[in-house]
Amino acid sequence: MGKEECKTMLDALNKVTACYRHLVIALGSTSDSQNLREELKRTRKKAQELAVANRTKLTSLLKDKSISKEDRAEYERLWVLFSSSMDLLEVDMKRSLEIGQDFPLKVPTRHFIQTGMTGSTSTVAARAMSVQNMKYEADSNIDTADLRDLQAEICQVSQMMEEMEMKVQVAPWAVEAKQEAGAELKSNMSVGNSSVGVISICEEEPKDEEGGGGGGGDAGFASICAVVVFFVIVTVAVVLGYLVINMS
Repeated sequence: MGKEECKTMLDALNKVTACYRHLVIALGSTSDSQNLREELKRTRKKAQELAVANRTKLTSLLKDKSISKEDRAEYERLWVLFSSSMDLLEVDMKRSLEIGQDFPLKVPTRHFIQTGMTGSTSTVAARAMSVQNMKYEADSNIDTADLRDLQAEICQVSQMMEEMEMKVQVAPWAVEAKQEAGAELKSNMSVGNSSVGVISICEEEPKDEEGGGGGGGDAGFASICAVVVFFVIVTVAVVLGYLVINMS
């Protein structure tokens, strides 16, 4: 029961941190807005709440001396995954702080970057918050007020990670993976159910011609024929011009 609960909690944290990373990508671009800043704030706080819950649960289980060797190995594996997720969250929070300082909304100091990304980020934020639709309530100065909170929260996350290392001694290099690298890419799960990407990049993917390589061969042959016909026409025109000049 403890392992399944930990896995569920860790999955929830991974989902929210992934959503947060998607939102950070839109900072400073033409998709940036007051709503995005509020989405970042709420998603970040949700991730921190889940992080505290994961830390508390895993710490208590790993300190339990009565658990079996197999269970301990599984909890240590989950602990390493949890630590990795926290590292990513801290990196993205620092990135969000830097970009937010470079691109203030209230008093713009530079133009937004035209990255080619379009669309709203509300679906990503709603997924992170486990709600159907986002409701926005932030003030117009959220971009400046939130930066102060973000700086404090980055320090809190760093402190929490240090405390985690002090309370539980788990060597990441000693933890064995339960599946091969890239195994999730071979999964039969549909992309639509697992993807959190909503911002679309406006570019067209090249379409494969029907018949595989045959289409490319036909196109090459047609090009050669066109070149030959062109040279024949030019040659005939030159000869006719020469004859007309001599006859006159």
